[in-house]
Amino acid sequence: QVQLVESGGGLVQAGGSLRLSCAASGSNISIRVMGWYRQAPGKRRELVALTRPGGTNYADSVKGRFTISRDNAKNTVYLQMNILKPEDTAIYYCYAVLEDITTDYWGQGTQVTVSS
Repeated sequence: QVQLVESGGGLVQAGGSLRLSCAASGSNISIRVMGWYRQAPGKRRELVALTRPGGTNYADSVKGRFTISRDNAKNTVYLQMNILKPEDTAIYYCYAVLEDITTDYWGQGTQVTVSS
């Protein structure tokens, strides 16, 4: 069993920055993919960024503004969000996939609110 605990959300003005963190805990875990999704009110959950063996993926809407990074020794993934826009307002969820590729986990979510 893996637990994902997010931190770093909050309220920020447009143009500002936030850094999200997500720490994975569990016994003998081996995580292949870690990343972030988000869900705005009335909208579907969407991919923000993923880091996996061989590279990273970003949603077009965040390219050039957000950067995902991972500390494998700490089983922690980060999302540096710069030049935030009101449309970035959402609940941000941490996501992880184990090495078996078939087992995945979600965090509880952290609220990010960007005021105009």
